[in-house]
Amino acid sequence: MVSLHNLFPTPVGFAELGRLLSDEELFFIRELPTRPNTGNTTSTNNFVLRDSALTSLRSFIEDAVSEYFKATANPKHNVSLRVTQSWCNYSEQGQYHHKHAHPNSYISGVFYVQTNPDDKIFFYRDGWQQIKFPPDQWNAYNSESWWFEAYAGRLILFPSSLTHMVPEVKGDNVRISLSFNTFPVGVVGEEIDLTGLRLEA
Repeated sequence: MVSLHNLFPTPVGFAELGRLLSDEELFFIRELPTRPNTGNTTSTNNFVLRDSALTSLRSFIEDAVSEYFKATANPKHNVSLRVTQSWCNYSEQGQYHHKHAHPNSYISGVFYVQTNPDDKIFFYRDGWQQIKFPPDQWNAYNSESWWFEAYAGRLILFPSSLTHMVPEVKGDNVRISLSFNTFPVGVVGEEIDLTGLRLEA
């Protein structure tokens, strides 16, 4: 009998807001000025979580990021993740969110404000497969991509280097998501190993 062990897994985190967004939060998000993006539109405001209208949502996101960071990196030194840029994405019927990753960020996240019943987010495995066997059944070992359900109130966290995309909107609702990046603040690495950094807020 062969026993399998998941070595160096990629952590994808999930958190539920547990409440409906307030009228003030929804109004702020829906009325943001936008600009064209590949496959959809995005807000011209690249720091939406700094606005007082989203103070409660920002607190929820920061708590989730902190919990994810502690559970995955479990840092020895005094270091935390700070939300850097944050923006909203709007995808109408037939629009999509292109395949991409997030440079200059450690952990990225997406919070779903408004969705359709079949909305999903896809993640992709990095690297080239030297030998490829068509699988009898897909699993976490043989898949080149994997998807998770995207629905209103759901926060998904993942390493910023993890390639992802969201397919075309099939329903009538405009899919609205709030995305963000993070970066470490505090002591990173070890001075004795010549990897030490002190990153100020």
